[in-house]
Amino acid sequence: MYKALSAVPNGKFTVAAAFGNVHGVYAPGNVKLTPLILHNTQKYISEKLADGDEKPCYFVFHGGSGSSREDIRYAIEAGTIKMNIDTDTQWSFWNGIREYEAANHDYLQAQIGNPEGETKPNKKYYDPRMALRSGEESMAKRLGEAMEDLNCISVLGN
Repeated sequence: MYKALSAVPNGKFTVAAAFGNVHGVYAPGNVKLTPLILHNTQKYISEKLADGDEKPCYFVFHGGSGSSREDIRYAIEAGTIKMNIDTDTQWSFWNGIREYEAANHDYLQAQIGNPEGETKPNKKYYDPRMALRSGEESMAKRLGEAMEDLNCISVLGN
């Protein structure tokens, strides 16, 4: 497969190899990643090519949400250049909205009247942009964590 794909113009491609990864998040113990498969694949291809390139293949880590930093970093060492974390980002966005509602619950029950007084307006609390902003902030925080996990902070320069 590697030889066939190498024939494409510029010879650059990625492989979404399966090594126990799955889309979604599951209870601990239900998913067992084996990124050693990626390392072994690189070694096998490298030996077949015999050109000295120790990492001839680029990998995509599909289903990375919920993975440990250790497994992520080991997959990167094997040549992983992309990781999907859609489930984690969806949850972080929702969780930001959920936390906003919990923190402001008593202000979100009516347009007028809250713990500060029966005639106090609540417009600034039920403005959907406020809850959405909390979702965005929560997702941005999760993306920052992912960048740390993936060792991709300050790698492109200024």
